[in-house]
Amino acid sequence: MVPNVSPESGQDVVDDLHEAIQRRAEQIYESSGKIPGRDIENWIQAEREIRGEIAAQAGRRTAVVVRVNGIDYVGEYTFPAADGYAPGEFAAGDPVAVRFEEDKMYLKRQDGKELATRIVKT
Repeated sequence: MVPNVSPESGQDVVDDLHEAIQRRAEQIYESSGKIPGRDIENWIQAEREIRGEIAAQAGRRTAVVVRVNGIDYVGEYTFPAADGYAPGEFAAGDPVAVRFEEDKMYLKRQDGKELATRIVKT
């Protein structure tokens, strides 16, 4: 699993990144036959893969759909701007506080933060 990276997340991002790289390095170790003495190579490969996935996520846009008064609003966001939001944080059918501002839709999250999206479809 690749951590959601946000500049505002600070040490949590560093910890999540380190854990993701460590897990991937262990997977590489196991899948390559548990060859001893390749810790550094495994770590470098894992770091390259995880950072590559993060870079790919950074440019990828994702959407969330919210129904308000019978109208479906599709709000698009990018991972870097999502402030740690993880897809699936809002379960289908759960009530969520929503506010609209011009072409933006803001969803109140459990942690009190807002997921800022750009409305791309209604």
